[in-house]
Amino acid sequence: MQTIIFLGSNKSGSSREAIIAAAEMGYFTVLLTDRRKWRRQREEFPDVHQMIMMKDLSDREEIFEQLLNIRVQGKRVKAFVSFIDPLVSLAADISKELGLQEVSVGALYKMEDKTRFRDELKRNPVSPQFCVCSLDIDADKIFDHHVNKLPVVLKSPISNGSKDVIKADSREEFLKGVQYFKKNFSHIPLLIEEYLSGPQYLIEVVVRHAKTEIVAIIEQEISSNRRFIITGYHMPARLAPDANETLTAAIEYIMKDIGLSHGTCHLEMRHVNDEWKLIEINPRISGSVINQMILESTGICLVRETLKLYLGEDLCLVPFKNEHVFAEFLTVDTPGKLIKVTGKNKAKKIEGVKKVYVKPRKGSILNPPLSMGDRYAYVLASSSDPAKAKEIAKRAAEEIKFYLEPL
Repeated sequence: MQTIIFLGSNKSGSSREAIIAAAEMGYFTVLLTDRRKWRRQREEFPDVHQMIMMKDLSDREEIFEQLLNIRVQGKRVKAFVSFIDPLVSLAADISKELGLQEVSVGALYKMEDKTRFRDELKRNPVSPQFCVCSLDIDADKIFDHHVNKLPVVLKSPISNGSKDVIKADSREEFLKGVQYFKKNFSHIPLLIEEYLSGPQYLIEVVVRHAKTEIVAIIEQEISSNRRFIITGYHMPARLAPDANETLTAAIEYIMKDIGLSHGTCHLEMRHVNDEWKLIEINPRISGSVINQMILESTGICLVRETLKLYLGEDLCLVPFKNEHVFAEFLTVDTPGKLIKVTGKNKAKKIEGVKKVYVKPRKGSILNPPLSMGDRYAYVLASSSDPAKAKEIAKRAAEEIKFYLEPL
């Protein structure tokens, strides 16, 4: 029985859609997970043919014990993959050890930590000014020694989804931010970066045998708070020809410097004074709605093509349609316990709406956004006209209402 094993998954989004794609491709799917509550929700995972609970998904010894059990069951493992931070490089390394399709493990490993990829790319012109410092140092000394110009951005090297990323516009905000990191991340360094102003884009990249292919360029709308929460995505991004050319050159340069010759990643970049600057890079497709956006816009199922890369098969990254798509995300302004959500069916009926997704269940505690995980619903819409796609998504999103019991 030809089998693909997934190391971790979210309940929805790109990582889950990869499992669905594997099942549709005819593979037996095995999910290694540490989400105990999913046992009670097993009927919600029909695409997962076998779900195996683990204590620690990063424990190699436990992984190989489970692999032995899977093989004893007569399953032939064709790919061992992960679409989840920080497990991508671990899965790739185990895949290599199993004699399966090899990808650039070292490059994937560098991308999983912001200090690692910043250090690797420090001579690349896409890099902003940055420094890495110990949190053992007094906050005032950190400011005096490392901050020449405000605003700056404080980051945990291992954060993702805009979690633990704080903009500081003043010395007071900087000191407050450092205290937050001292309290929560005292065992790891603090990354300080210059703040870059300009439009931001998400770029999905596949590299095959050292050839870089840009699959999608998606423009992002970012909330005005200090946490960089992305509330809107528009694909394809509207770039001038010269900006598109310089972006392609910049990404090829990044892939060469970081050593990604075979694998996938996504980048977040800003266009600053006609130059491209790298905000983030991650060794996987972006999560949430992104795979669905690419599918609606181009017809390409990027998670399926990623699996084919890991299986050693030929890929097809040629778009066969060209639609404008827009995804609008919803958050809440005040914390509370969810009583009910209304408007979902009404939003679905609006012409042009492709998907409406509401994440929390009744009784969940909702909070104003501090990370991307605090986005509680989205509407995906498409049209041949970019402005129309955006208008449809935003109009449909207005139909969705969260009713909360104050905490």
